[in-house]
Amino acid sequence: MGKICVNGLGKAYKHYPTRWSRLREWLWPFSGPRHSLHWILQGVEFEISPGEAVGIVGVNGAGKSTLLKMIAGTTQPTTGDIRIEGRVAALLELGMGFHPEFTGRQNVFMAGQLLGLAVEEIQAMMPEVEQFAEIGDAIDQPVRTYSSGMQMRLAFSVATARRPDVLIVDEALSVGDAYFQHKSFERIRSFRRAGTTLLIVSHDRSAIQSICDRAVLLNEGRVAMQGHPEAVMDYYNALLAERERITVRQEMLADGNVRTISGSGEAGIADVRLLDEQGRPLEVVEVGQLVELEVKVEIRQPVDRLVLGFMIKDRFGQPMYGINTHRVDQPLDGLVAGERITYRFAFPMRLGKGNYSVAFCLSRLDSHLDRNYEWRDYGLVFHVINLRQEDFVGCSWLDARTTISRSASASPVSVPEGLS
Repeated sequence: MGKICVNGLGKAYKHYPTRWSRLREWLWPFSGPRHSLHWILQGVEFEISPGEAVGIVGVNGAGKSTLLKMIAGTTQPTTGDIRIEGRVAALLELGMGFHPEFTGRQNVFMAGQLLGLAVEEIQAMMPEVEQFAEIGDAIDQPVRTYSSGMQMRLAFSVATARRPDVLIVDEALSVGDAYFQHKSFERIRSFRRAGTTLLIVSHDRSAIQSICDRAVLLNEGRVAMQGHPEAVMDYYNALLAERERITVRQEMLADGNVRTISGSGEAGIADVRLLDEQGRPLEVVEVGQLVELEVKVEIRQPVDRLVLGFMIKDRFGQPMYGINTHRVDQPLDGLVAGERITYRFAFPMRLGKGNYSVAFCLSRLDSHLDRNYEWRDYGLVFHVINLRQEDFVGCSWLDARTTISRSASASPVSVPEGLS
């Protein structure tokens, strides 16, 4: 079983002020260093248990890829240590280790040997690699003729041809068509069910929340937060929107969930209610029931343009439906301090049975990344039950109408006399 322990990990690169400084340091090593250290990672610590899936998130430059390279052994740490138990397979930079002039098949043999496989083992697994990669006759063409998607298919197929104890995956899976991405993630899920320890870097919130047990947020080379994927991703999204005077805070709710609230505060959400057709507050909603989401907003400072958006999420944090007033051409302009606005969104509740939460965002444009006045997770929580509709399966009620046609069997064919 795979286990990863990271203790006090740090990575720094030497920075020389001039091109001659490196030579002087090499020629006169006892005269003192002539470089400064540029730290990419510092003081990173976490532990991944056997069979656990952990996602690494953070902005570009936070040190995610450097961390994975050190865990995979392709880069050495400056400080700290890494302990890994079990066989490791790493899918880092796209096509890393592939020789562009060699064919795909030849590169499979080279990559397999780098993974510690014997030539006989690689020959035995070659049909499976070809079948999973689905690149056809290109397997015998030079890799330099491949598209990035074809390289991704082949690299992933080789790295996962044998189930590893530890699988390390960088952003490479974001390359390629949607079909192969689904196929790849299904293989990763099957490995997880079989006990493989997974460490994955992705900006895809759905991937992190659907696959991972835990997430680690890197910010400026340090661990800013680690915990449940939804709470970490909420905090990460709040950091993405951080601007001057913007605050980010988290609150523990009574049900154990963590609510993230961020924003500059010029406008804020005063009250949120889910109402039935008679205007009565709801906490439990029936499938297909007509509801109205009421949001009251207060303006604290002048706002030149205001957009309200909401996102309904299931209990795993997966988005079910989201919309904002920018996308329906109903933004508000020229708001002054002291104004109060009431938004109402009416719709039939076509969700499946289960618990749901609603996140809200007050921004200037379509995204909270542009002037985030307030972002609030778990602004509302409700439960959907099914008492009147058919007992369907899934997260959406589509109210499918069924028609069935039957035709009588063909009449027996009569045989003319004299031919019987």
